[in-house]
Amino acid sequence: MAEEFDDLFPTGEGTPEVRPKEDPTQSPAAEAPGGEEPRRPGADLFEWLQMIMGCVLAAVVLFNCFARLTRVDGNSMDNTLKDGELMWVWSLGYQPKQGDIVVLNKKTASFLRERAIVKRVIAVGGQTVDVDYNTGTVYVDGQPLDEPYIKETMYNTGDPNMQGTHWEVPEGSVFVMGDNRNRSTDSRDQRLGTVDESYILGKAVFALWPLSRFGSL
Repeated sequence: MAEEFDDLFPTGEGTPEVRPKEDPTQSPAAEAPGGEEPRRPGADLFEWLQMIMGCVLAAVVLFNCFARLTRVDGNSMDNTLKDGELMWVWSLGYQPKQGDIVVLNKKTASFLRERAIVKRVIAVGGQTVDVDYNTGTVYVDGQPLDEPYIKETMYNTGDPNMQGTHWEVPEGSVFVMGDNRNRSTDSRDQRLGTVDESYILGKAVFALWPLSRFGSL
């Protein structure tokens, strides 16, 4: 009888081999292609939300630390910039240069009421500026500027705050003017004068709106 028993169980064990029941959730059919675990419901939506939040956070950092959006208020930069135009202003690592369009806020000039203004840099620290109202010419370091961007020929408006004709720009400061010279309150005005670079918020680099004005500045 022992020999017949051994024939039935050739492994030589005294008890039959028992295999555990297969878990259908662990079967090959339940595995994702490539052997990966199946994705949980809503995983794709969660990943999309993560990406969107990351983009929003990056935009907040960008527009608070490196750049900003600014709207033109007034007509002092006609025809280069129009009232209500939306600009992209870059501030990270910016160093002002002659000819740049900048946004600044000289808080010590109380008549501005802490409003930011948009002007063009005419001269930087160490340079001199002279204005000849008879010919409508601006001179920097004795050299006349070629200014195709101004709206019209400059003349003396008679404003008592804007009767100066010669300025020496201190180091670390800029002399700014609007492109619409006869409708601009700028460094010619003794209440504003030259502007310390620390008051410059950034350089206007791109016009965004309206679409008809879209493009680099």
